[in-house]
Amino acid sequence: MRRFILYAVTLLWMVAALSACRTKPTSENTGLEPLSFTLYSPHSELFVEFSPLVIGQKSRFAAHLTQLGDHFKAYSSGKLSVYLEPLTPGLPKQQHTVYSPTQPGIFRPELTPSKAGRYRLSFVLEQNAFTDTLRIDSLEVYSSLYQAIQASPNEASSDEITYLKEQAWKVDFANEALSYQPFSNVIHTSGSVETAPGDEVIVSATLDGLVSLSTLSFLPGSRVSKGQALVNLSSKTIADNNLDVKLAQARTELEKAKAAYLRNKQLADLQLVPGQEFEASKAAYENAQMYLNTLSANYSSGGKHLTAPVTGYIKAVHVEPGQFVSTGQPLITITQHQRVVIRADVAQHDQKQINTFSGGKLRMPGEKKGYSLVELQARVLSVGQQVETGFVPLYLQVNNVGSLLPGAYVELYLETQSKKSALVVPESALIEEQGQFYVYVQTGGESFQKREVRLGSSNGSHTELLSGVKPGERVVTQGGYQIRLSSLSGTLPAHGHEH
Repeated sequence: MRRFILYAVTLLWMVAALSACRTKPTSENTGLEPLSFTLYSPHSELFVEFSPLVIGQKSRFAAHLTQLGDHFKAYSSGKLSVYLEPLTPGLPKQQHTVYSPTQPGIFRPELTPSKAGRYRLSFVLEQNAFTDTLRIDSLEVYSSLYQAIQASPNEASSDEITYLKEQAWKVDFANEALSYQPFSNVIHTSGSVETAPGDEVIVSATLDGLVSLSTLSFLPGSRVSKGQALVNLSSKTIADNNLDVKLAQARTELEKAKAAYLRNKQLADLQLVPGQEFEASKAAYENAQMYLNTLSANYSSGGKHLTAPVTGYIKAVHVEPGQFVSTGQPLITITQHQRVVIRADVAQHDQKQINTFSGGKLRMPGEKKGYSLVELQARVLSVGQQVETGFVPLYLQVNNVGSLLPGAYVELYLETQSKKSALVVPESALIEEQGQFYVYVQTGGESFQKREVRLGSSNGSHTELLSGVKPGERVVTQGGYQIRLSSLSGTLPAHGHEH
């Protein structure tokens, strides 16, 4: 029996403690359910809870102020003033100011109304960079506690999920109001990366000879700079087309041509040789000089050196050290990786829309953000004129962002100029469960509803919502999974909103 009594007392104590933690704050000794409002400005979100305003009763405000942006965060500083401004002539104006939050994001001003009537309640947040004003346009100050109880609001909908500000401030959280906005028709397809015309340069042999590489570390993917030595060609041990022999012959021919030219020049000055003969000797001398310069370019005692004509990356080495090559034979292929071509397969019924291509996104497998085709300066090179297994090939040239390697596969969202007005959300707002998609709609400062939505087209970053939401509703764009996990856990952290 004693153990049973002890267990019962302990259980009652736990229930009382939990109720004290979970029960909404009320006016002092009134039992009134608190009012709550959620207001927005370009800078801030205000979620405020306070007891109904009654003459002579002190109302304490729990003003939760969140700084808007890519991630919603609690204000950790600032001055907040609350103004009770009469809408009925002759009533007094009251105000109270707190100069810092009691904890990050929560300010606690208070008011004790002196006259009943209709008022406007304004909250003015002063920061170093700006001043924000958020207003409740019409609010009743009651003349008695009984009148306030009669007007007490109804309980919240049972399908709402509670997710506290203190929870949202600790994670990456954001929401946005839905509105109709222009949205392009999108062709979603896949593609493969190919080398762009003119982006590759082939270094070829300029004479017959034996190959030696300037370094044995040349492997596909190695970076080379313009002018860097790549290959040495030697023909010393070759009987035919020996470079050294050709150079000796070229020097001899140059000396002969030079002597003939100088002799004819002297005779021409004395008008002892026809002008046509002099011009022919001059041309022979210049041609012999050019031939020798060509043969001796990048020549040393070890052979002839070939250098990289551009800066880029080794795509392929076509020869081995010691291999004999002939004039014109490819030695090394260099790719500049400045531009690539994307070959996409477009469904036959979307072929006509390609002519109105205006942009879109390109996304590598495993990436979420992707790249804007406009920023990549994408342009249509050609559209295939035949159908291959139900698809038409489309070729796009884009600037390489560094990770677009030939042979890689990409995901494409091709936008056309046919635009429509649509409700769209970032893809981060979508929660998938067993093939169905949901979003969380914020119905109040700390209340949310899970909505099943029907999806339309996607452009790779945003998705059209065809049903389940309405314009003006605020959809959670970041933090939806945290709300889901919190609702599944069945527990609610201590609120801590004292009034």
